[in-house]
This record gives sequence, structure tokens and C-alpha cells, in this order.
Amino acid sequence: MKKFIFALIAGIMLMPISVKADEGMWFLMFIERLNHRDMEKEGLQLTSEEIYSINHSSLKDAVVQFNGGCTAEIVSKEGLVLTNHHCGYSAIAELSTAEQNYLKDGFWAKDKTAEMKPKSLYVRFFVRMDDVSKRILSKVNDKMSETERNTAIQQEIALIEKENNEGGKYTVSVRPFFQGNEYYYFVYQDYKDVRLVGTPPESIGKFGGDTDNWEWPRHTGDFSMFRVYADKDGNPAEYSKENVPLNPKHYLPISLDGVKENDFAMILGYPGRTNRWMPASGIEQNIKFAYPAWVEGAKTGMDQMKVYMNKDATVRLQYASKYASTANYWKNRQGMIDALTKAGTVGTKNKQEIKFNDWANKPENKEKYGSVMAIIKDYYTKTNLKSRHDNYLSQLMRTTTFGPAPANLGNALMAYFKENEAKRAEMLPKLNGLIEAIYGKFYAPLEKDIFAAQLNLYAAKASEYGLSPMIAKLNQENKGNFTATVNDAVSKSIFASKESVLAFMKDPKPETIVTDPLYVISNDLATKLRAKSEEQKQLDDAFEKAYRNMVEGMRESKTNVIQYPDANSTLRLSYGKVLALPKDKRNDATINNYTTMTGLVKKYKAGDQEFDLPARLLELNNAKDFGKYADKAGYMPVNFLTDNDITGGNSGSPVLNGKGELIGIAFDGNIEGIAGDVIFDKKLQRTINVDIRYVLWIIDKYAGAKNIVDEMTIATDNLN
Repeated sequence: MKKFIFALIAGIMLMPISVKADEGMWFLMFIERLNHRDMEKEGLQLTSEEIYSINHSSLKDAVVQFNGGCTAEIVSKEGLVLTNHHCGYSAIAELSTAEQNYLKDGFWAKDKTAEMKPKSLYVRFFVRMDDVSKRILSKVNDKMSETERNTAIQQEIALIEKENNEGGKYTVSVRPFFQGNEYYYFVYQDYKDVRLVGTPPESIGKFGGDTDNWEWPRHTGDFSMFRVYADKDGNPAEYSKENVPLNPKHYLPISLDGVKENDFAMILGYPGRTNRWMPASGIEQNIKFAYPAWVEGAKTGMDQMKVYMNKDATVRLQYASKYASTANYWKNRQGMIDALTKAGTVGTKNKQEIKFNDWANKPENKEKYGSVMAIIKDYYTKTNLKSRHDNYLSQLMRTTTFGPAPANLGNALMAYFKENEAKRAEMLPKLNGLIEAIYGKFYAPLEKDIFAAQLNLYAAKASEYGLSPMIAKLNQENKGNFTATVNDAVSKSIFASKESVLAFMKDPKPETIVTDPLYVISNDLATKLRAKSEEQKQLDDAFEKAYRNMVEGMRESKTNVIQYPDANSTLRLSYGKVLALPKDKRNDATINNYTTMTGLVKKYKAGDQEFDLPARLLELNNAKDFGKYADKAGYMPVNFLTDNDITGGNSGSPVLNGKGELIGIAFDGNIEGIAGDVIFDKKLQRTINVDIRYVLWIIDKYAGAKNIVDEMTIATDNLN
């Protein structure tokens, strides 16, 4: 291990240093060796041990992964959790009804007995990590096929995970990095009793809606609050009235000092996915084939959802989370198309690959690397149409229950009815859970319309690659209009509703499932999406090996000097500074690195779904009742900008000053820098954050929930 670290350091010292402080999503275990000196120059006042320690409390202990997809932070000694409103959105919607709509009206628990438990919500604490690259890679060799290689790696991963989970106490995950050239394991502890403490109304938490999403200037109070509960000994436990608030190893103090240009800013979180090693031909495939299909498919689903959501408050709650998620990626993918095209990213990558190819074809490198780029380009050329097809079909499956559910549930029912009575009793709870998951948020008229619209789109736009057999047949019969086909299938299907499924289970005829009209279509679509020809399998294997060798070769040749691995939902640290964008006349702020309550109120449109504001907020603004949360200059801050390197999954991440004090919550990026998942733009890429002073002002002054504010530690109190 020491030899590996020494070699790593030596290699880095020899590399040309071109990565700026604002670029990079860094492993915490290497902060001391790779980043700490640079961070100190930027304004960090903490030691590396105070950021990441295995044996003592540190910043890592206050940062959690929130429900598997976002980030959150612990902000009190009683397990209070702060994250984004959009991260808590589905839990808030689940707890809401048309009569008691917490999404619309907000919610603030006056005491702990009023806190509410969603059905399924958890937070994941990071315990430790370590490098197992040498161990895993010792089990493979270049003579292995990719299947043999993956089998050997998975076998070793299983052993490592078992060795470190301490009898099931911890969740252990071994993950590949640098395209399978390095491996690290991560140890986590999950807490499943997490309860809603407070949320602003969506007129604050989602202010600006889809219009302002990915845009600056921004005026969104994107936050919500939860609490982690444990058993009396502080261990994870299923929900129980006997559980107590978690006493965390560390929680974040809060600074009310505000921010100014060039202030140090550090973000810890769980970025989901970046692809900064993606080849030029892969980027081109996304721009021309994959993303346009994604955008069109997502918009088709959104348009159908919106029709029914606008008519009925209950339906709006049922589909609020699905709509918000679909809309977010719809705008993201269109932004990616525009940004990557404008930036000429394909051309930039091509130049880098030409240099690499010259190095790869030198005599001493040719055997291993000479054909790498040719294989990669051939792969994308041969999969362009498949990529378009799969994205149309994937959006169909994501936006309508009738896409995946009949096949999934039908197969589960057939397996259930094949078993004896004892085995069925064992399987029934899981089967009932699947039924509830499918039909718990389900409105048949909406689902029918989305299904028909998506089938129309799929049949019209994906045929060049080849439609699924049943859809191709039906498309000829109905001349590309699936409305009548879907209506007829739903009218005859046992999967049309929860009630019809339960009625079938009382009087089952399992043999009829395979001929059920919705099952037939759903199974046909799912089979097509999963299908791989022998040619495709060979292409995939060759590509996987070539991609891995490309990354290894680019690192060896220093064609690409990226020192940090791509994001993959593991804990990372990003550091940079508060940094303005060029002056924008839409922003009233003196410097275009923050926004104010004045700008927020200027956007206000009474009754508008995206830009309405609560009367109380307007009253407080008119009275200039900002209390201790106003900036020293007199204005009420709302959002601010930093140049931190983040991506999806960082939503809810704490933004910290050099002392490790909370100054904001990351919640979005700007549309100009949206291509950052592929290539970082140090001039344009920004992180948009909620100013913590606005968060506390909303809780204290707007909501009157001073009990929640009092639970937190303001840094000047010196209580932490």
C-alpha cells in the first residue's frame, strides 16, 4: 500500500499541473497528499484530519447521501438534516393529501412529536474507504475475455464486501474508477427512520419552476428539513415510537457572515455521474442521436401528465415527483445538446485523441494501444441508431406505468402461482409491495394517454433501427395511431388497475397472463430494450476493453492530465470560490454573484404556477423585517454563485467556508456550464446555492419555527 501511494505521489509530481482549483471531484482519503496545500492557499483553515478521519469525528460524518440520489448535511446535535426541497419532494408529496397539501402550503413541526415519517426514506453515512486496486487487478490478465474478467472481478468484490461488512452492520460497495483501472471499497451505515421536520411551500422551495431551472439569476429557497432517528443506543433501526433523535459524530455550525467575491467555498457531496473521459464519437452520438430522442420522449410524457395534473389536485400530487424529475432531465439534456455544440467539444476531444493515437502507435505502445481509437469509433458508428431507439423506448418506460409494469408484475404473478402454498405465503408480502408501488400513485386516464402518445412517438421515430416485433405489427394495423389500440388493451387487461389485479389474484387463471393484451405489449417492449445480438455483445466487449485501455493510455502518456476519477455517487470534495458571472441586467445585485429579495419580488406574478409568492413573505419584505439574517449592506440575500465542480447527486450538498461552517446549500448549475459532466469550463461553469441566511430567515421569520433555528448552532455562539 505504501509503495502504491509513493508511486502515485511521484507520478503526480511529474505531471504538468493544469487542473485548476475549481475543477475536480476529489477523494477525501487523498486530500492531504493531493489538495490540502492548494486549499490552504485558497482559504481553508481546517486540517485534512478535520475533513476526513477514520478514528475521530470529522466533516465527513456530517454529510450523508439522502435517499440514494441526493446529498444532505447534519446541522444539529439531535440529527437535524438539511437538504434541497427538490430532494425531499417525493417524501413531501407522499405525506400530502389534496386537503392537507404540504407541497403547496409547507409544513413545520412545532415539536418532535409532530414530525412525520414517509414510508421509505433513508440516509447513508460514510464510514471509511480504501484502495483495493492491486488486489482486484491481480485476479485478471490481458488474455481473459471481458466476460471472464468481469466474473473474476465480481468474485473478488464479493469477498471484499463480506470481509468489511462486520456481519451485516455496514453496507460495503466496491466501485471501479478510471474505467476499471482502479478499484476502491466504501463502507457505509444506513439509517432508515428519517422524518419530515419542515418544508417551505413550493412557491418558495420551487420558485421559478421549469422556467428558471438551470438558469441564473435565481431566487429559489430550495431546501427542506428532516431528522434522523436511531434506537436508544444510537444504532440504525426501523421506524418505532421508541426511537430517539440521532446524536451524530459531527454536525455543521452555521455562519451568518455571508459571502463575497473570491471567498473560499468547499462542497462535500455525492455527485452522481460525470463522463469526462468520454471519446469524441460518444459525445457526438449523444448530441445527434441519444439526447434528441431523450428530450422528445420526456416532453411527450410531460405534456400528457400536465393535462391531468392541471385538472385535479390529487393527480397533481400523485405525479408531482415524476413530472419534476422528467422536466429536470428534459431541460438538462437539451442544455447539453446546445452547450456541447456551442463549445465545439467534439472537436476539442478529437484533437486530444489524435495526439493520443500518435503516441499509441509508436512501436513500444502499438501492441496494447494501437487499435484503441479505431475500435471506439467503430463501436459508436455501429450503435448510433440503437442509441436513438433505446432513448425513445427508455422514455416510454420511464414516463408511463403501462410500459414496464404489466411485464414486471405479470412475471412476478406467474412465478408466484407456480409455487406451493407455503412458498406463496413467503412471497406474498413482496408481491403486495410491488402492486402498491405500481398502483399507489396511478391515474388510469393519464396513463392511457401517455402510453398511446409514447407508442405513437416510438413507432414514428425509432423504426430505422427496428421496432419491437409486436409494435411493428400493431403499427401497420393502426397506421401509427395507438390510441384505440391502447384503449382496447386496457379495457381487456387484468393490469388496468389495482382492483383488477387483486380480483385476478382471488380467482387466478395464470395461463391467461401471457395472452393479456397489456402484458403482451409490455413484455415485447421490455424484451426489445434488453435484447443483445451476438454482434452487439462482441461490440460491447471490444469497446469495454478499448475504453479501459484508452483511459490507461491517456494517463500514461499524459495526453489527459485529469487526476480525479469520474463521479459515480461516491463521496467527493470540490473546492473553489465565490465567483461572479458577467453583469446581467436581470439581476439587481451590485455584483452578479448573488441575488436578493428585491429581485425575488420583481419576478412575482400573482397566481402564476411558477412565480407566485406567499402573502406573508411579501408582507415581511415590505416591512424589511429581515432580522439578523440581512446582509451587512442591508439587503436580504437569496442565492449565490461559486465555481465548484459538481453534478447531479450534489443537490443538497453543504457549501462550507474555510472554517467548515455552513454558508449555503448547493442546488443547481447554470445552463452555460451544463456540459460540465463531459468537459469542465472554468470560465462559465457555476454552482447555484441557497444562501443559508435566506434558509434561516424563512424558517424563523416567515414560518415562525424558531424552535428549529434554536436547535442549530450559529458559529459565533462557539457552541460546537
